[in-house]
Amino acid sequence: MEPLGARIARTLRREREAIGISVSELARRADVSKATVSQLESGSGNPSVETLWALAVALGVPFAVFVDQEAQAPTLVRASSAAGIPSSAAPYVASLLSASPPNARRDIYLIRAEPGEPRVSHPHQRSTTEHLVLVSGRARVGPADAPHVLDPGDYLAYAGDAPHVFEALQPGTSAVLVSELR
Repeated sequence: MEPLGARIARTLRREREAIGISVSELARRADVSKATVSQLESGSGNPSVETLWALAVALGVPFAVFVDQEAQAPTLVRASSAAGIPSSAAPYVASLLSASPPNARRDIYLIRAEPGEPRVSHPHQRSTTEHLVLVSGRARVGPADAPHVLDPGDYLAYAGDAPHVFEALQPGTSAVLVSELR
């Protein structure tokens, strides 16, 4: 379970950046000091309920977004039954494992790819980040102009709102991809 301070820091920054305002502007709107907002975003602050409430109102989000960790029933998708959508330009198949519900901003995919042409993706919506964990094989992944070679177990986060690439370097390459809109 993520510590509360880290969850508040991550959420506060994500929500502030999502509406495109500065730390100073958020502080002004919430009637709290800029130092307080900066400390909270760095994970070093210890906010009161009143401070979090003021920030939630200023951001236009529910207070619970800072403190709630959603509990969900288990969902099992067997790899052998995950229907996929193939790329028309590369030996690459993406299977949606979990679509983002209305109150969240993320989708989860299982990627299966074979060596051949790389899968080059055009930029997605502004403020999209992709998180990828390589499960098997070897792949060149990330920004189109500076991809990284990943081995099984490696994790990479990169901007999804810029051109990016996935290229299998070994047969049977697979990965889990989380596309997150901040």
